[in-house]
Amino acid sequence: MVKFKIYLFRHGQTFYNKKGIFTGWKNSELTPLGIKQACVVARKLKNKKFGIAFYTRLGRSKETLKEVLKFHPECKKIVIDDRMIERDYGDLDGTSHEDFIKKFGEEEYELIHRGYDVPPPNGESFADVEIRVRSFIKDLKKLMKKEKVNVAISSHGNSIRLFRKIMERTSREKATSWFIPYDKVFVYEINV
Repeated sequence: MVKFKIYLFRHGQTFYNKKGIFTGWKNSELTPLGIKQACVVARKLKNKKFGIAFYTRLGRSKETLKEVLKFHPECKKIVIDDRMIERDYGDLDGTSHEDFIKKFGEEEYELIHRGYDVPPPNGESFADVEIRVRSFIKDLKKLMKKEKVNVAISSHGNSIRLFRKIMERTSREKATSWFIPYDKVFVYEINV
């Protein structure tokens, strides 16, 4: 049996991240620190090999992957897959965490921000995100078995949170408590 690897990483810090704003599906550019973080990820993956890379339609995912791909001429297939996109914060996209807390309180903030089954108004809960991430993982495993390649995935904090929950077989509580760093690479092996 042969093992292939998944290299999963979060985009670098954005201006919305820096300001404590619910970013969701809005585009926010990488900060200078975010670009440095993308370069840290790129250096960590410099000596790894992968044949397929994934990113989402959001610029921060694409920009981070762009830094990584500078070291990977062997990667011939680049795929957009929005099943790994950030959690949709619905009506809260573009709202600061601080303003939300002032208006609704800390308890409501925690319920929306880290509650597993509670979606923001017109947005997604973690449970919703897990459904699409689970679908992505299922198709990813099939693709890796067919193509026999390692893959890289430039993703977002909340989708990574659920990817990890599934792959590491952990609890909802643990998954929602994690902070997903901007410069860490999570590595998973798939047997084919």
